[in-house]
Amino acid sequence: MNNYIKATFTIVPAEEAAADVLSALLADTGFESFVAEESGLTAYAPKALFDEEATKTVVETFPLDGFSITYSTEEIEGEDWNAEWEKNYFQPIVLDDQCVIHSTFHTDVPQARYNILIDPKMAFGTGYHQTTCHMLRAILATDMSGKSVLDMGCGTALLAILARKHGATKVTAIDIDEFAYENALENIALNDTPDIEVRLGGAEVLRPGEESFDYVIANINRNILLADMNVYAACMHPGSEIFISGFYTEDIEILKEEATRNGLTYKGCAEDNRWAMMHLVKE
Repeated sequence: MNNYIKATFTIVPAEEAAADVLSALLADTGFESFVAEESGLTAYAPKALFDEEATKTVVETFPLDGFSITYSTEEIEGEDWNAEWEKNYFQPIVLDDQCVIHSTFHTDVPQARYNILIDPKMAFGTGYHQTTCHMLRAILATDMSGKSVLDMGCGTALLAILARKHGATKVTAIDIDEFAYENALENIALNDTPDIEVRLGGAEVLRPGEESFDYVIANINRNILLADMNVYAACMHPGSEIFISGFYTEDIEILKEEATRNGLTYKGCAEDNRWAMMHLVKE
């Protein structure tokens, strides 16, 4: 029987950026599914691939300063794997009666204007996190008919898929993680939106001066947003809009300052439980 090891990681302080880095490191040791938690991260690995020593090494040599990580493990029967995932982590999500997000293993799915299938290899980008919800609502509230959209840090490609279904005619999705890149391609195929271009990499795979987007959506984290804001702005034309998220409310001012340096004007902000999203326009 294909049993799984469930590892629960407690991160202090519990910041999303640390959970993102931890999941990337664990993916190289045999873990294949991840769930962001308020206290840190839950990760799953097939028992046959679980490497206790490699896991300890990841925790003991964690590359970000200022974080303390502890973890515990338990074994889960393989036959209960999908049931546990569905029951505890990924229920169908209905957003403002406009969009329903669900997986192929869900039944009795509610109806909405947009039906999106997401089979996540990891749970980031299923619609549960406040930052993802901010972005979903921003897309739904924006007329993207006939527009071009760039989704930076696309993860499961949920936002890119919604943008395409919502009328965008040119959508480019980019993620630096090969695991997410492959999952994005799978989800795009599931949703019959093959005309979404997916690139593997970071801001370096953008082509400033050669390509320009009407809308940019970047749900990443503060440090990457600060480092790459100039590249995003260089791929925008006057009137282009950008929505950024993945940061806390206390990061708003420093991001506004960087946006201003790059010719972007602040238009508004949404907040939920300290998580924020900013809307900016290139003048």
